[in-house]
Amino acid sequence: MRMYKALLLSLLTFSLIPTAQAETPQTFSFTGAGYGHGVGMSQMGARAHALAGESATTILNYYYKDVVIAPAVDTHTVRVNIGHLLRSVSFVSATPDSLIQIYAGEVVGPTDIAPLATFSTRQKASFRLDASGVITGPVSGKSFTIRWTGPNAVITFSQPGSAVKYRYGQMQMKVVKGAIEVTNSLSIHDEYLWGISEMSSAWPTAALEAQVIASRSYALSTIGVLKPSCDCHVYSHIADQNFVGYSKEAEPKIGALWKAAVTRTNIDSSTSLVILANGKPIQAYYSSSSGGATQTTLDAWGQATSYTQTVADPAGLDPKLNPRFASWKASSTQQLVAAAFLLPDVISLEIISRNSAGAVTYIKGTSSNGSTKLLRGDTFRSRAKIPSPYFQLAQ
Repeated sequence: MRMYKALLLSLLTFSLIPTAQAETPQTFSFTGAGYGHGVGMSQMGARAHALAGESATTILNYYYKDVVIAPAVDTHTVRVNIGHLLRSVSFVSATPDSLIQIYAGEVVGPTDIAPLATFSTRQKASFRLDASGVITGPVSGKSFTIRWTGPNAVITFSQPGSAVKYRYGQMQMKVVKGAIEVTNSLSIHDEYLWGISEMSSAWPTAALEAQVIASRSYALSTIGVLKPSCDCHVYSHIADQNFVGYSKEAEPKIGALWKAAVTRTNIDSSTSLVILANGKPIQAYYSSSSGGATQTTLDAWGQATSYTQTVADPAGLDPKLNPRFASWKASSTQQLVAAAFLLPDVISLEIISRNSAGAVTYIKGTSSNGSTKLLRGDTFRSRAKIPSPYFQLAQ
C-alpha cells in the first residue's frame, strides 16, 4: 500500500511539472541563390546571352514562350505613381528661366485656363495635407495639375526621404483615400522608357534592348483603367517597374547609352518593338536573376500565363556575372516572419514543396499555440525580405 501511494504521489508530482515549450527563435536564417521572383526574363541571363553574341529578339524568345517581337503602337500616355500615401510634398525647378505652374483639377492637353499659382526658378512650392483632408500650401484644394516650362526645364519632386528630377510630361497631385498621391503622366514611346532604371546602362547593347522591349510591353499591358489605390497605371518602383525620371538618362557617360537603346527599338514616331502574345502586349515579368532556372507565374503566384515558362538560367549561379546573389545568406526577424504568416509568433518553418525550377512553392509556419499556415514561396520571399524564393532553411 505504501509503495502504491508513493508511486501515485510520484506520478502526480510529475504531472504538475509544466511541459517545456519550444523556444521561439528571434531570427530565421536562409541560404539561397538569385534575386527577385525568377519569373520571365532573367536580367543576368540576358546579359550572359548578349555577351555570347545573341540579339535582343533571341534573348526575349528564349525567356518568353510562344511570343512575337513586332512593331506596335506605343503613343499611349502612362500614369506613373511617383508619390504614394504622402502627407507633405514640394516642387522646385533649378533650371534657368523655368516656370512651375499649378492648375486646379486635372488639365489635359493645351489649355487657356490661367494657373492658380506660378513659381520661377528656385521658388519652392510646398504642400501638406491638413486634418480635414485638404491639400494646403500656396493654394488649397483636393486635386491639382503641375506643369513646368522653359529651356530644358527639369523639376525636382520631393517627398520625405526622397528628391527626384523629372523632365517630361506633367504631374497630378490628388487626395485619394485620405493621403496625397502624386503621379507623372508621360508618353510610353520614349519619355517613360528613358526613365526606366532596371539594368545598368553599361551592359551589352542586346541586353539593354531586350530590357527596353520588355519594359515597354509591361507598360502597354497595364494601360486601361487607373488603379484607384494609386491613381495610376503603374507604380514607379519594383511593384511594377523602377522609374527614376530624368536621373536615368542624366547618368554621366552611360545615360546616353540607355537612351540610345530605347531609340533603336523605336520603328517610327508612333510604333516600337513590343512582345506580343495572341496579338497583345504581354505583361513581361522579369527579375534580376534566378536560382538556376526561371519559373512560371503559375508556380510563383498561382495564376497561369501562356508566355511564362521554366528555362535554364545558369548565369544566376555564376559568381563572375552575379557576384552578390550567385549564392547568399540572409536572415529574417521573428517579427517579419510572424507577420508574413499572420500568426502571433512562429516557432518553426517547413518547406512543403518546390517546383521544377527549384524555387519554393509552399512553406509552412507553425506558431507556439499550435496553429499553422501555408504561404507561397514568393509571397514569403517578399514579406520576409529575403532575396529570392530559391532558398533553403539554414541550420
